[in-house]
Amino acid sequence: MPVLRGDWRAEIAPLSVLALPMVLTQLGQISIGFVDTLMVGRLGPAELAGIALGNTIFFFQMVAGQGVLLAIAPLVAHAFGAQHHGEIGKVTRQGLWLALFISIPIVLVQTYIAPILAFLGQDPDVAALTTEYIHAIRWGAFPFLGFIALRGFFEGIGRPRVVTAFVLVAIVVNLFANYGLMFGRFGLPALGLQGTGYASSIVFWLEFLLLFALAVRSKETRAYQVWSRKSRPERAYMGKILRLGLPIGAMMGIEAGQFSVTVIMMGWIGSVSLASHQIAAQSAAITFMVPLGIGMAASVRVGQHLGGRRDALAAQAAYTGIGLASVFMSATALLFWLAPQWVVGAYLDIAAPENQAVVTLTMELLILAGLFQVVDGVQAAAAGGLRGCKDTTVPMVLVFISYWLIGLTTGYLLAFKLGMGAHGLWWGLVTGLTLASLLLTIRLHRHFSRRSAGLAKNA
Repeated sequence: MPVLRGDWRAEIAPLSVLALPMVLTQLGQISIGFVDTLMVGRLGPAELAGIALGNTIFFFQMVAGQGVLLAIAPLVAHAFGAQHHGEIGKVTRQGLWLALFISIPIVLVQTYIAPILAFLGQDPDVAALTTEYIHAIRWGAFPFLGFIALRGFFEGIGRPRVVTAFVLVAIVVNLFANYGLMFGRFGLPALGLQGTGYASSIVFWLEFLLLFALAVRSKETRAYQVWSRKSRPERAYMGKILRLGLPIGAMMGIEAGQFSVTVIMMGWIGSVSLASHQIAAQSAAITFMVPLGIGMAASVRVGQHLGGRRDALAAQAAYTGIGLASVFMSATALLFWLAPQWVVGAYLDIAAPENQAVVTLTMELLILAGLFQVVDGVQAAAAGGLRGCKDTTVPMVLVFISYWLIGLTTGYLLAFKLGMGAHGLWWGLVTGLTLASLLLTIRLHRHFSRRSAGLAKNA
């Protein structure tokens, strides 16, 4: 068992101070999809099903790319903790190049999404709406990923608040851009679901350009030389990011892929199941942003402590992150169980006769969402602690086993072999997330136990 020196409660305040802006940033980013879903819900069930499929495809690719770039924050944190400031700018520059290189194949796939949807057996009407949406939002792929790279820089040096400020500005812009481009306000064309995609692209570019300008021109960050006209891809530092980031990207892609494949299977069941899944999954995704932000903060705290050779404090930071995530997600589980009608009412008119099938199924799925709230929070915080330890390859394997071999297989069997439909697919999600939380927490505990034993042996 790792030795935790001092009072572990002393870590709550610094971790919370760092985590709060990261949580707000996560909530701000996902609020773009949340606001899109809320407003598209007013267009009708068909458009809601279209954005459900479109958001799943777009953000699955974004999450996988984002995972690779999440390596920037712990690498910068380690360099910052060790006071190796020259490496910070080099890592960030290569992160921006990687954002460009990753976005190119993503845009190509999204350009030819129509035949892919047909191959996956999706409803033609829903697929047509999804294609319109993806063709509009694809132009935001690079700025979305570039923003993640710059965010890792600012968070790694302990300045997450500036990122949060720009995200809050983007929320307001997204609201007005959606309203204008969806419904033809402010002299803009009424583009419906496609307008939502263009609005998101505009917001992603705004976030990226504002953060880039600050990183390059601010007195506090100019010395790191985040960018210059002579910046070129450098194999050594790009390789360092990829060695740590590829397993993170694969790990996040595996998790997102579980939900993405679930969406595709929901489409096989019908549009009601697809729309209900979108509302329930979007609601669970919003609450998940809090433990995800806590996990990111834990990653930075652990990285800074390990960079400064403070192993006991690193362990405290990791375990405190798990505790905070568990407490919050317990509260959201109660919300889903006790007041599901409040959640559904935010998306749809629950009294409208045409919405009754979606409302009923969504409230049933929210009960299941409450079951995996706590374990989802634990796995997010544990994964963040492991990233701070630069331990990413084995966790990637563990989540693959949990989500794909166990979770998806269970969901498929329950849904289609035992006739449980949408409920069966969600029981698969509960199973996969529960196993992942258990395995990642055991991995984190063993990591610090080995470090503690090594220190004691060398003492």
